[in-house]
Amino acid sequence: MRRPIIAGNWKMYKTIEESISVAVGLKRRFYTFSEADVVICPPFTALSKVHDQIVDSSIMLGAQDIYWEESGAFTGEISPNMLKDAGCRYVIVGHSERRVIFGETDEDVNKKVKVVLKHGMIPIMCVGEKLEERDNGTTFEILEKQLTRGLKNIAKEKAVRVIIAYEPIWAIGTGRTATPQQAQEAHKYIRDFAERSYDKETASRIRIQYGGSVKPENIAQLMSQEDVDGALVGGASLDVHSFTEIVENAVK
Repeated sequence: MRRPIIAGNWKMYKTIEESISVAVGLKRRFYTFSEADVVICPPFTALSKVHDQIVDSSIMLGAQDIYWEESGAFTGEISPNMLKDAGCRYVIVGHSERRVIFGETDEDVNKKVKVVLKHGMIPIMCVGEKLEERDNGTTFEILEKQLTRGLKNIAKEKAVRVIIAYEPIWAIGTGRTATPQQAQEAHKYIRDFAERSYDKETASRIRIQYGGSVKPENIAQLMSQEDVDGALVGGASLDVHSFTEIVENAVK
């Protein structure tokens, strides 16, 4: 049975002090928590301070992005060693905001997935379609392209460590959420893709999260779907009470 994973993506919110406050609040509830993996992804500036707060708890630290070079003249970027030094165990790659706003390509995502794996961290690789792509019936075509290019030359021994986050772009920050059936349909397609690309056992081990306006009120229905293994939570992860409810409702 796949272990549930609930990750909070704080995006470009929270100062260091605010991040610490949220981390401390979550630690009170999830100091010891065995029902699911709980991950929080603060902004880069707060990573090490948040790690200091949660290091002895069951909560794990993640980063929101990474660059694929080890070091060098890459102004504004952050390296895998920097993230490991800050205490990160997970890294989000290919989030739709990185793709849409900053022009990140599937090939960029592939390089990032590889460097995260190389450095012993776990990538959360995001895939998903735009509203017009869903409306014109090309959702699966888009997913196929993103998955094929994003997982290129990644052996099955490493693929089982990749977490795939299905985040329909039309549902991110819009208040619209894919129905549990729509989420399951996409997640099943992703798992079938993994089986075609690797084998049935590998596909059965890969965890697939749903991301897109996840709230305490809808997480249980989403998690009831056979191929939904967790959630990548945006806005609702910024509030201690809301994120706590999401985690608790996810494992009921």
